[in-house]
Amino acid sequence: MSDATPDATPEPTPGTADEAGAPDFDTMTRDIADVPAVEVITTVAVHLMSAAAVNLGLAEQGEAHKDLDEARKLIHALAGLVTASATEISNFHAGPLRDGLKSLQLAFREASVVPDEPGKGPGEQFTGPVFG
Repeated sequence: MSDATPDATPEPTPGTADEAGAPDFDTMTRDIADVPAVEVITTVAVHLMSAAAVNLGLAEQGEAHKDLDEARKLIHALAGLVTASATEISNFHAGPLRDGLKSLQLAFREASVVPDEPGKGPGEQFTGPVFG
């Protein structure tokens, strides 16, 4: 056995990893608990919108990233989230999300070689048929 005293291990700073590289989940849990639900919901919706727009080819160098199958999945998930959370996040927040969703649904229809029938497009089982 060594007579040396153990080195003092510094406490990890909030949001950092410990020596083994594991994230500090206690701090992360406390941080997320402080975020209002409406902020979490709208942030997730914006991420879904952004990813769908990229997969629709609406970003810079759009055609290189265009993937309508992926866009359909993202728009479907966005429609479910917006529809299910609308009463929880108020019309102030839900309105712009609905507008963005409708724009993506119309862009999907326009980008499709064979457009879906009204009411059969991505997310339309949640929103109803979308018309321009």
